[in-house]
Amino acid sequence: MNPDRILPVIGICAAGSNTGKTTLIKKLIIELRQRNIRTSVIKHAHHHFDIDHPGKDSYEIREAGAVQTLVASNKRWALITEMQRTPNPPDEADLESLIALINPEYADMILVEGFKNASIPKIEVHRPALGMPLACENDRDFIAVASDDPLATETLLPLLDLNNVQQIADFILEVIKK
Repeated sequence: MNPDRILPVIGICAAGSNTGKTTLIKKLIIELRQRNIRTSVIKHAHHHFDIDHPGKDSYEIREAGAVQTLVASNKRWALITEMQRTPNPPDEADLESLIALINPEYADMILVEGFKNASIPKIEVHRPALGMPLACENDRDFIAVASDDPLATETLLPLLDLNNVQQIADFILEVIKK
């Protein structure tokens, strides 16, 4: 057991919503698992979200004011932590702190969905048909663009086929090796 082991982190980002980030991550998890690579995921969620619902004990405990609620069974566990409520909350959670919560004994790498402003290596998911600009144009942390069609503007970044998960997994593993 090596708690000091540092896991490689790769972000999957886009300029906007509904570009297929989650779909790509699900496919990458399956592809990487077939290569015996265990993947943990940190997903950015907007505003308030629940992993439990009214009527469930853990929901009622959290709503009553518990700062942390850990729900466990013989199959899985989940820790819900209420962030300190401040008049001016940060725009997003602290990714570095979240990465530190991932147990390096359970995973070989971390995929991060969202957090497009984080200083981690990132692959942009881009669909030209949606008419969104490239998020990578002014961010040196982007390492590639995964697109389902040719780009409207040129980029010096490697262009990956969004529909070829094997190619994207190969690229990620090559980046991790370096």
